[in-house]
Amino acid sequence: MLTAQFMAVLDVFIANVAAPTIGSALHASGADLQLVIAGYTVSYSVLLITGARLGDRIGHGRAHLAGLALFTVASLACGLAQGATELIVFRLVQGAGSALMIPQVLSLIQRSFTGEARARAIGAYSAVLAVGAAAGQVVGGVLVSADLLGTGWRPVFLVNVPVGVVLLAVGARVLPRGGAREPEQARALDLPGLVLLGAAVSLFTVPLVLGQEEGWPLWAWLSLAAAAVLFAVFTGHESRLARRGGAPLIAPRVLRHPGMGLAVLRILAVMAVNAGFLFALTLHLQGGLGYSALRAGLTFAPTAAVFGAVGLTWRKWPIAVQRLLAPAGFVLTAVAVAGVGLALRGGGSGGAWLHVAFVAAGAGIGLAFSPTLTGALAGVRPEDAADASGLLATVTQLGQLTGVAAFGTLFLNRLESLGAREAYTSAEALLTCMFALAATAALGAVSGLVLRRR
Repeated sequence: MLTAQFMAVLDVFIANVAAPTIGSALHASGADLQLVIAGYTVSYSVLLITGARLGDRIGHGRAHLAGLALFTVASLACGLAQGATELIVFRLVQGAGSALMIPQVLSLIQRSFTGEARARAIGAYSAVLAVGAAAGQVVGGVLVSADLLGTGWRPVFLVNVPVGVVLLAVGARVLPRGGAREPEQARALDLPGLVLLGAAVSLFTVPLVLGQEEGWPLWAWLSLAAAAVLFAVFTGHESRLARRGGAPLIAPRVLRHPGMGLAVLRILAVMAVNAGFLFALTLHLQGGLGYSALRAGLTFAPTAAVFGAVGLTWRKWPIAVQRLLAPAGFVLTAVAVAGVGLALRGGGSGGAWLHVAFVAAGAGIGLAFSPTLTGALAGVRPEDAADASGLLATVTQLGQLTGVAAFGTLFLNRLESLGAREAYTSAEALLTCMFALAATAALGAVSGLVLRRR
């Protein structure tokens, strides 16, 4: 299951590296390339909660395998696509497959493990998220550079096919087929809620992934405003449905669970910082310092490795300090990302202090994310696992999208205002962005402490 999770996260980032080659081979326009990259993310984000609810109805093991099969077939179709339009459509289908298989990972962890075993499984889950994000750029760079048998960009997608086939064969033997609710117990899908949430998430994500490239036109701002309205309408609909004894898309008791609101806020903040950090730094390394895609991806290896190690080991730390790990992680993240900006200031390569800052960033982001996710899920009842899993998976994805849009825009706008595009000006733009990321991380710590006191 975690290998499937890794593939899904990998595909969020892997197409970025291949985009120039795809554009040349398929004669794709800039808008086409944006949709190739964004289509997967949009359909993935929009359908995550729906995928979680379907798992609750048909069984999480069955839903995971169905999503994995759809993802694998769509990956094959992407790799064989002969035109940009085909590739865009297949990327949308690929995202839908991810949205069906990924929420089942947390749901099955919730239903299959208890106590310390559950905490270790969630730690491994959070580690996979970190490694997949960094590995997407590394693997994409390797595959495109290798140009296997003259296939260019196609292995970026085809690499999923043999892995998916193996996982389907193994999963069919080891994953539970049961777990679906009895027909009389199964909750309705809340179709009005699905439509409202899907529309709200779509209106939120599309301008985030396309707005910067389009120069933030009026439609992007109107779309974000409409998303806010629809989120409010969705919340009102869910509350009324719950009062009438219906089956809302997200059970209100999940949202009222102690610490869930704080966890949502922290996960949004840390995922925004993580994604914004990776994205802005990639732009600087490749655009400002002239690194290759492979070298830029490898630069993030220390951050990803430490993030993963923290996610797997923090439960072994003294109990007395575990409740302080998340706010401490935000503080460490703030110091680390500011340190990265200062180390690279002036257009240099950063030296030894840069590597120290990368390690600290991995540790800080890991401490902010893993204990938060574990704490949010620790007390959720098994029957609410699907709702909680879908909610937190969606929050994770929306945090990443927000981070890329907000901090990527800040970096690019600052770079444009500085004029000439060279290593020095890129470093100055990066410094501004890193300070903004540090401020966001600091707010994550402070806001969490305030909410906890309330």
